[in-house]
Amino acid sequence: MMAQEIAQATDQTADEGLPLPTPDMDGDALFRLGLMYSTGAEGCPMDRVSAHMIFNLAAMKGSVEARIYRREMSQEMEQDEIAEAQRSARRWIDSGRVTLAA
Repeated sequence: MMAQEIAQATDQTADEGLPLPTPDMDGDALFRLGLMYSTGAEGCPMDRVSAHMIFNLAAMKGSVEARIYRREMSQEMEQDEIAEAQRSARRWIDSGRVTLAA
């Protein structure tokens, strides 16, 4: 189960537990959040799928660094993990929890 799914299943918010992407985050903030998940820093579990998903969101908001990290992370992941990260990014966008409008 991905970090975001755990937070949703337990009804946690960024204030109560796991830091999660929010609609007001820009590409740089999302990139920093992705780094937290890719390294397991600042209360985030190390979760490659969540990190890839967040790097994907950050890249969509213009973060060049996120594109680089996402590509590097993809080289260490299985195809099904990458597909899940991409589906998760789409779900976050579709649900309005992350917006692409700057």
